[in-house]
Amino acid sequence: MQPQVYPPRATVPQSQGRLTRVETFVLSAVMNLAACFGASQRTLWTFLQGADRTRVPFSGDQSGANLDRFLDSIKLTREEIFITSAALCNPRSESGANRRPAQKELKNCSSFLRRTIEVVNPRVIVTLGSVALEALKRIQYHEFNLKESAAQIQSWNNRVLVPIYHPSPQVLASHRREAEQLQDYQVVAKAVRG
Repeated sequence: MQPQVYPPRATVPQSQGRLTRVETFVLSAVMNLAACFGASQRTLWTFLQGADRTRVPFSGDQSGANLDRFLDSIKLTREEIFITSAALCNPRSESGANRRPAQKELKNCSSFLRRTIEVVNPRVIVTLGSVALEALKRIQYHEFNLKESAAQIQSWNNRVLVPIYHPSPQVLASHRREAEQLQDYQVVAKAVRG
């Protein structure tokens, strides 16, 4: 049996009473998921369940272990930060491996990301990788790219932005070694504590 999906841009009936800002945000996100490219084939939506198996973003795999180690190096814990994703789903290739989100998937999720930033209202945003940095362009245009802007404190949309590389084993092996990433997190610490 296929789960029922709310129609895109559905409205909350007034008889339900007054919802909090967060309840309204989550409810509207759920109702708008039908617009997501391929949503009907997906069972994992990051904002509801997080990473595979664990229901916590960046956990249960080596990327999560690397992130925890990097956060620990600057004395930050997961409880002190908020983690979200540029794509609500966990995009997979035909073989079942993780894959980079398609532009259409990022576009479909951009209003949710915009609203997440509005509700959480962070002073500092740290993007993990080029996909996250690129996704912010859909909210407020910028000309940053990861190669030139990594570990530099930037101003974006009236917030502090620190683009850094993704903590995946592939990135550590090919683009940004661990020693460099540990230095990048010192810039994150400076931004957060600044």
